[in-house]
Amino acid sequence: MDRLDTINAFVQVATLGSFVAAADRLDISPQLVSKYVAQLEARIGGRLLNRTTRKVSLTEGGERYLVRAQQILADFYDMENEMGQLQSQATGRLRINAPVSFAERHLASLLSDFQCANPQVEIDLQLNDRRIDIVDEGFDIALRIGHLQDTSYIAKRLTPIKMVLCASPDYIAKHGMPDNLDALKSHHYLHYSHETSPPTALAAWIDLARKNGKQSFVCNNGDVLTAMAIRGAGIAIQPTFICANALARGDLVSVLPDHAPPTMWLYAIYAHRQLLASKVRHFIDFASDYYGDNPYWDACKNSLGD
Repeated sequence: MDRLDTINAFVQVATLGSFVAAADRLDISPQLVSKYVAQLEARIGGRLLNRTTRKVSLTEGGERYLVRAQQILADFYDMENEMGQLQSQATGRLRINAPVSFAERHLASLLSDFQCANPQVEIDLQLNDRRIDIVDEGFDIALRIGHLQDTSYIAKRLTPIKMVLCASPDYIAKHGMPDNLDALKSHHYLHYSHETSPPTALAAWIDLARKNGKQSFVCNNGDVLTAMAIRGAGIAIQPTFICANALARGDLVSVLPDHAPPTMWLYAIYAHRQLLASKVRHFIDFASDYYGDNPYWDACKNSLGD
């Protein structure tokens, strides 16, 4: 039996002065109300009510207990109301981990619009491209781009991330435009160090380039790799959210577009599906529709600011 039920039954009898009136208020039988009060008295080891055939009155101990019991119930209901509001309104501190280049270019608008819609949320954004354990490192959400492997976390797709094999016109003029995958063997590859080989024939070239010493530059930042490609250092595989403007301006050209790497996804990764904190649930719902299936950096390339 719930202790709050017994406490509430006592408070109703004490304030209404009747087991029958308390039963009506609680929508239970008078016998159950009497049972609740008797069990409460047995548990605390003392009588709280004086009962006669004509009236019910408080003992001295009952008077003291009533004051505390009313406060306990008030605190409990206040707590429930407060938790209900937390679940219906996004509040609190939301810790997000995100990849550097994407965040610097495209995340500020999402976070700003989200906070305008949810002003009670404080955002703590930390940027890096390494894999993290969101629970161990205290994050609510991690935004990640890639082909996700099996994970114990929940992953929500937010928007597609197109990839392109690209190089500068100067590099192509000097080394020639490859017309098939085999021709890539003689070219320099600018390698993103957090990259996993895409599940296409390009993976074979990437592995071969590494073995044959054609991996001429390694970096853990896509903006630097794109800048190196623009300067003619080699061929890079880059997401269009970084290189779309360079392609539109002609600073980069697409290489072997028929063999483009498969589209990846921007994911929101979080730990729990059940009893999800309102701030996390609201962010996931908001971000899911924000960029869409045709994000603006692909739809309107000239709007990007490299």
